[in-house]
Amino acid sequence: MRIAVRHETHYTYATPPRSIIQLLRLTPRSHEGQHVISWRIDCDADCKLKCGEDAFGNITHTFTVSQRVSSLSLIVEGNVETFDTAGVIRHAVERFPPTLYLRDTSLTEASAEIEDLGKSCLAKGPLDGLHELMARIHAHMQFDKDPTHTATTAKDAWSLARGVCQDYAHVFIAAARAGGIPTRYVSGHFFRDDGVVEQEAGHAWAEAYVADLGWVGFDPANCICPHESHVRVACGLDYLDAAPVRGAQNAGAGESLKVNVAVSQARSQRQN
Repeated sequence: MRIAVRHETHYTYATPPRSIIQLLRLTPRSHEGQHVISWRIDCDADCKLKCGEDAFGNITHTFTVSQRVSSLSLIVEGNVETFDTAGVIRHAVERFPPTLYLRDTSLTEASAEIEDLGKSCLAKGPLDGLHELMARIHAHMQFDKDPTHTATTAKDAWSLARGVCQDYAHVFIAAARAGGIPTRYVSGHFFRDDGVVEQEAGHAWAEAYVADLGWVGFDPANCICPHESHVRVACGLDYLDAAPVRGAQNAGAGESLKVNVAVSQARSQRQN
C-alpha cells in the first residue's frame, strides 16, 4: 500500500518568545516492512534545521528560531510504500540489545495488577501470551481522549480503563516487561479503512522481542499486529523517547498548539 502522510503543527504565542528550539522525530526510515518514497519538512519561519539520529537510531531534526515570532507552522509530509509482514520487523536500525527494553520508566512502571496480567498471559508462551495480552488490554480499556495526557502512566491508564493509543501501548509494555519480554514503544501513523483521513494525532503501538522471530509489533488500541496500514516512525523505551515533537522556548507566554494529521492512500495508487 502506498500511504501519504501530512503532519501539521501550528503554534501561536500571545507574547512572542525570544527563541524556540524543537526536536522532531517525524521522519520514518525504510526497512523490510516499508520503503520511504519521499519526505520533506517545511517551516514558515526563518530557522536552522539540522538532521541527525538519536540513541535509538531514530531520524531527528533539530530546528531553532532565533527571532521573535507570533506564530509558527511546521508541515511534514511524504509518501511511504508499506508491506504486510505479519507484524515482524526486519532490517530496522538497532542500536541496543533487546535486553535494554526490559528497563522500566516512570511511564511504564507496572502496578501489581498489570504485573499479574503480564505474568499470567505470558505463562502460556511468548507469542501466544503476547497476543492474549493485547486482546485483554483491548477488552479492558475504552478509547477516550479526555481523561489522559502525555504524562499519564501505565498504572493510571489501567486504573481508569480508558485512554488513547499511547496509553494502550504503555500498559502493554509494562505488562510484557513484567513477564520478562523486552518491549518498546513505537510512534507512527495508521491508515484507517473506514474512510477517515483527518486525525488529531499520530498513532502508537508496541514491539516485543520474541526468540526466533525478532521484534514483533502489537497494536492493542486496534487489537491487531501492525500491517500495511501502519507507517513506523520512531521507537524508544516509552513515549518520551519517540515523541514526534519536543522543545522549549526562551521567554514568551500564552502558547497555543494545534496539530492536524492526514493519513490517506497516495494519489498515484488511488488512480490505479
